[in-house]
Amino acid sequence: MPDHPPALVLFTHDLRLEDQPALAAAAAEGGPVVPLFVLDEETPGAWRLGGAARWWLHHSLAALADDLARRGAPLVLRRGALAATALEVARETGARVIHAGRAVEPWLRDALARLAERAAREGMKVRLHETRFLIDPAALRTGAGGVYGVFTPFSRAAFAALAGLPPPAPAPERLRALTPSPPSLALSALDLLPRKPDWVGGLRATWEAGERAAQARLAAFRPKLPRYHRLRDLPAEEGTSRLSPHLHWGEISPRTVWHAALAEAGAAGEGARKFLTELLWREFAAYLLWHHPDLPERPWRAEFVHFPWASDPALMRAWARGRTGIPLVDAAMRALWREGWLHNRLRMIAASFLVKHLLIPWQEGEAWFWDTLVDADLASNAASWQWVAGSGADAAPYFRIFNPVLQGRKFDPAGGFIRRFVPELARLPDDHIHAPWEAPPLVLAEAGVRLGATYPYPVVDLAQGRARALAAYAALRGSEGREGAGRG
Repeated sequence: MPDHPPALVLFTHDLRLEDQPALAAAAAEGGPVVPLFVLDEETPGAWRLGGAARWWLHHSLAALADDLARRGAPLVLRRGALAATALEVARETGARVIHAGRAVEPWLRDALARLAERAAREGMKVRLHETRFLIDPAALRTGAGGVYGVFTPFSRAAFAALAGLPPPAPAPERLRALTPSPPSLALSALDLLPRKPDWVGGLRATWEAGERAAQARLAAFRPKLPRYHRLRDLPAEEGTSRLSPHLHWGEISPRTVWHAALAEAGAAGEGARKFLTELLWREFAAYLLWHHPDLPERPWRAEFVHFPWASDPALMRAWARGRTGIPLVDAAMRALWREGWLHNRLRMIAASFLVKHLLIPWQEGEAWFWDTLVDADLASNAASWQWVAGSGADAAPYFRIFNPVLQGRKFDPAGGFIRRFVPELARLPDDHIHAPWEAPPLVLAEAGVRLGATYPYPVVDLAQGRARALAAYAALRGSEGREGAGRG
């Protein structure tokens, strides 16, 4: 009986062994398994990875390579255009089937489609599996057959569709390797780490990448689920899962996380239900990108093409560096730079300040988050920035403008988060730390704060910034009435 030919597994954003359908399908064929990762920075339309994401990917690939080696199949690393490179490795190894995860990113969808087309010409097959999400975005439709544009009805339909979600599948015990293994680049040859590593010290101190770290983080979070709904908005507390980078890189499957939360639902109650809803926001963002491929570049609501944004490099730089003079915004942006991650409440506050108080285009904030987040996800980043800007699906109304002082007093009342990341304000009393420009001179002096010297004055008067944003939105609404509504 002839031996089974090798099967190629193309890893993308699914860097794990447990509940990895593409890997499981390849192993089930009975022949050698060739795990492959291609760093593609050549395909048109691809968003080049930001610095923080590249750092994470380096360590995630190292962990994946170690896990695969323990099971007998070395990870092959290449760089180049994804379709051409994967096909090249398939030819080298004699693989007749290429297994890969489905994608929602437009450029990656196109690359996988090209791979399937070219492979078919050579008598090979490409089989795509759902490795990244819970919901098939192409299948979920409204009762009228349309596309959801509002989260609440989407989530109801998603909850119904997930009622019979199978449990996660275990990792293969052993993988049969191809001998000899095809040539592979050294991980260092992918050039993912920064040339000057001084800025990644906070990332190293905060994170551990890889599947085992993801599983450990989920295990540590599960006991917190009963209080999740109460603590999730408090940045000074460890109340969130911090699973987003692990989910983005596919080091843990969403099915694993979903079932873990379901298992706690009886005891965790409202906390578990809220967490499940948050997982569906991730699904909703992917769904939107699938149906609107230009989401990262263009406003979902067409009328926002005419919004009077006001690019200002100096203000943008002050925001990015955490030097706006607004303590909670500055603490958020310094935390983002140091740790490569940001609490969701702070993402909303910092984003709202940029696009509404400063009127800087959301695309500029999106690009900065893309470069600085370890969990920089094209769908979630674009959908969230558009939500804050008011230009996206199910968007926050433009007249909903977060006041960062009031938000700080509500969600960081003792100023613990601000004191951690803006230490020059650490000695201010609680009732002045959120608005030091309102503090009496004696209070500032006792705290060692000199506005304009040790800490900047606000770059914008919050009341004036709000009024300017509302005026811009009112003008847009008038334009919308004259020119017609946008899509969605």
